[in-house]
Amino acid sequence: MLTHSVVEGSLPNRFRKLWDELAPIGRDPDSGGYLRYAFTAPELALRDWFRAQAASRGMPVTADGNGNLFARWGDPDAGDAVLTGSHFDSVPHGGGYDGPLGIVSAFLAVDELRAAGATPVRPLVVAAFAEEEGARFGVPCLGSRLLTGALDADRAAGLRDADGVSLAEALGARPAGVRPELLGGFSCFVELHVEQGRALVEHDAPVAVASAIWPHGRWRFDFHGEGNHAGTTRMADRRDPMLTYAFTVLAANKEARLRGAHATVGRVRVSPNATNAIPSRVTGWLDARAAEPATLTGLVEAVHAKATDRAGRDGTEVTLTEESATGLVAFDGGLGGRLARLLAAPVLPTGAGHDAGVLAGHLPTAMLFVRNPTGVSHSPAEAATDADCAAGVAALARVLKELTCA
Repeated sequence: MLTHSVVEGSLPNRFRKLWDELAPIGRDPDSGGYLRYAFTAPELALRDWFRAQAASRGMPVTADGNGNLFARWGDPDAGDAVLTGSHFDSVPHGGGYDGPLGIVSAFLAVDELRAAGATPVRPLVVAAFAEEEGARFGVPCLGSRLLTGALDADRAAGLRDADGVSLAEALGARPAGVRPELLGGFSCFVELHVEQGRALVEHDAPVAVASAIWPHGRWRFDFHGEGNHAGTTRMADRRDPMLTYAFTVLAANKEARLRGAHATVGRVRVSPNATNAIPSRVTGWLDARAAEPATLTGLVEAVHAKATDRAGRDGTEVTLTEESATGLVAFDGGLGGRLARLLAAPVLPTGAGHDAGVLAGHLPTAMLFVRNPTGVSHSPAEAATDADCAAGVAALARVLKELTCA
């Protein structure tokens, strides 16, 4: 039985009321950003919130053994369910909208449909996917990759966070891995997400439909040298991996600009990490993205070649390890075109990865973007107005009605 109010107040006010329930959870008082790493206390609190919201709407919740949660409206035995939702976890000190907006909007869209007296002929399922950002265990879209078999469960079980905790320990069990019987019950997936750019500001539109996700991935560079004393080792005698690392960061920046691609080194680990010691090892992670697969491949190969050449001159060694890679994801053209016409919305590509990109290889998938006036994401400056978020909810409700009631 539905106990959650669906009729009181305007949609922007109802969005704000629900949003304010999440806003304090995991917020860092100093940065204003969020620390919602997968399966840590803040993210677990959000999962409890998810279960409570589902219960208040009479939507049973099931877990898939990979950390993903699913709340269902409709016959649990019926197939062809329409899947929507997003994720709760954040990058370190990230914004509040990236991920949770899609889940809050999904529950509010259910409210809108019920208030309008809609009777879906296909079940509607709201998902909360696990570890989308990869900030704790290093693999983005971890939950959806496990669900679809894109990531081996045994490999995933052994992934460890910075404190040495394995994914299996965080889950309390070995991940279940691929779930074809669950995926087979879904007819399509629509993910609503805050825009990670300012294109909608330029279009003067609150909502867009996604066309594709750029090829992207993460590569680990390990630089090995010789640890030594900072005060007694002559400059000519040094084998300093920090120099090779620094050169590689600059090379990545240059090669990306030459190709119209994106390259970022935003994470580094140094050993022994002492002010008065030459490092013995430096590890840096490259995030690389491009509009075309060949461009991305060429970028990573060029950076690796320059790093290797520099290592030879520095007396160091470098190894490259691909940690994750996703090819060009073109969302289902028929579904995307149908939604763009339904909403009279602009169609935009994105350079950001999403669970939708993983699921697109298994079922028709589409994405909706909600305008971000700052254009900033993965930062406390990430933003969206209540009016635009309400427009996103209304658009999602219209889409879900089209897909579940027709």
